[in-house]
Amino acid sequence: MPIIPESSYQAPLFLQNNHLNTIYAGLFRKVKGLSYTRERIITPDDDFIDLDWSRKGNKQLLIVLHGLEGSADRPYVRGLIKWANANGWDGVGKNFRCCSGEPNKQKRVYHSGASDDLEVVVNHILQNYQYEKIALVGFSLGGNVVLKYVGEQGKNIHPKIKAAVGVSVPCDLIGCRTRFEKWDNKLYVQRFLVSLFEKIMLKKDKYPDAVDYDRLLKVKTIWEFDNIFTGPVHGFEGADDYYLKCRSINVLDQVAIPTLLLNAKDDSFLGETCFPYNIAEEHPHFYLETPEHGGHVGFTTFGNNGFYWTEHRVMKFIRKHCS
Repeated sequence: MPIIPESSYQAPLFLQNNHLNTIYAGLFRKVKGLSYTRERIITPDDDFIDLDWSRKGNKQLLIVLHGLEGSADRPYVRGLIKWANANGWDGVGKNFRCCSGEPNKQKRVYHSGASDDLEVVVNHILQNYQYEKIALVGFSLGGNVVLKYVGEQGKNIHPKIKAAVGVSVPCDLIGCRTRFEKWDNKLYVQRFLVSLFEKIMLKKDKYPDAVDYDRLLKVKTIWEFDNIFTGPVHGFEGADDYYLKCRSINVLDQVAIPTLLLNAKDDSFLGETCFPYNIAEEHPHFYLETPEHGGHVGFTTFGNNGFYWTEHRVMKFIRKHCS
């Protein structure tokens, strides 16, 4: 029964408020001493995905996916890759389409269920690099993609992929909607929408009929945005159909490699169904850890040479299951 009964994360006293923990980690954390080399790969539909590499000549590779409107340059990605390097692993941050600083070419962008793009990246790495072991880590939206990919692959997952971790993952997108639309998340929603609007409006000249752009600019919630843009543009009937088909909780029972889900109980983005204790209780490969505090992609930690608890916890799990 791989439920981890007691988490080792202890939030600093003044950051036991979930929003303070979330905001501090997102706005004030800086990760220095890490340099990336960018590689662009071409997708089957003639688009591109940018990969940010930190190579140290190791035989093990950590592939890291960021969250909604993030990038491989976010401190939680940089911190994890820097700590991976210090522990004998190369690291690569996968930037989702349109998240690497340049608009992507196609009408589609990225979404919570885009495991097809992750498969493109994994296959590219397997074909072009000689790593002996690979682990996958995703944060928030990227965590849903990682968990969905691992579940979809099931027992057919490539034998070099040894372990996976999701942090602050909305693994039940339907169950998150009500929680995410509450008043205390309004600031986050506004920031996400402004960023999304800027990117989507760049597509108006090339794809004038892709969406009702005037209507899109009037939306007030992520659900409305997904109902008008994300769902239809990516082949779903609307937001509810998109959420139903792309939630990783649908396939968590099919994971066949050690897989850890780290979701803080006070994460204001997550609904009750994003804590799948019932699956972890019955599954030999799916581990669930639910710290009391941490916020959303927070888990702020002081000391430890600037590294956060998340980095230590993720790499501890990966090293254990990749030995």
